[in-house]
Amino acid sequence: MSIFAIADLHLSLAPDVDKPMDIYGPRWFNHVERLEKNWREMITDDDTVIVAGDISWALKLEDAKYDLDWVASLPGHKVIYKGNHDLWWNGITKLNKMYDTITFVQNDCFVAEDFVLCGTRGWLTPDNDEFKEPDEKVYRRELMRMQSALEAGKKYIAQSGADAEMLGILHFPPVSKTASFSGFQQLFEDYGIKRVLYGHIHSEDAFKNAIKGVHHNVKYDCISLDYLNCKPILIERSPK
Repeated sequence: MSIFAIADLHLSLAPDVDKPMDIYGPRWFNHVERLEKNWREMITDDDTVIVAGDISWALKLEDAKYDLDWVASLPGHKVIYKGNHDLWWNGITKLNKMYDTITFVQNDCFVAEDFVLCGTRGWLTPDNDEFKEPDEKVYRRELMRMQSALEAGKKYIAQSGADAEMLGILHFPPVSKTASFSGFQQLFEDYGIKRVLYGHIHSEDAFKNAIKGVHHNVKYDCISLDYLNCKPILIERSPK
């Protein structure tokens, strides 16, 4: 029983959704087929897979269902967080009634094996050159959502006495420039998070400049599908 993670599936399997990803370069060629092959080779029904946002290009749930059905059919229990392109996401209670093999998470934590998953979508951080005044409100709201998830995780560990590691999950990167510092990073430090997973970024330049490795005692990993070459990564506990 293992934990895997990936983000940015960018599926468009509905007949009325035309969004081919191969226009974005060779890392996206046949990405659905490659992802399914790797997924089925690596993951069993006893495993858990974190999917950190941007699942479907669909605008409506009725179209996104084609993509969600495909995800549900893959091995393992999928724990899904919202991405900025998941515009079909509407009503967490409704979503969580749809599938036995998918849990949609928002403003809460999810316990899987000896991990407590604490995440939110995130947003542009103030150090981003494109950060504007309207982004401030969304950024602050996402900080509160992340804190709610971390508080839920902290409460679970305190009440259960579990020897569990809290894992931070974002769709957006926690900071736009590696040398900067954001409110998300402060939260991770405050709650003793040792590892954070995020997606959202694409292109060779973005991968090169993204925050990766250990910063302020927290290890950051990019899990965008194209960065991982369509291969979910295995998540192991951090050294004590």
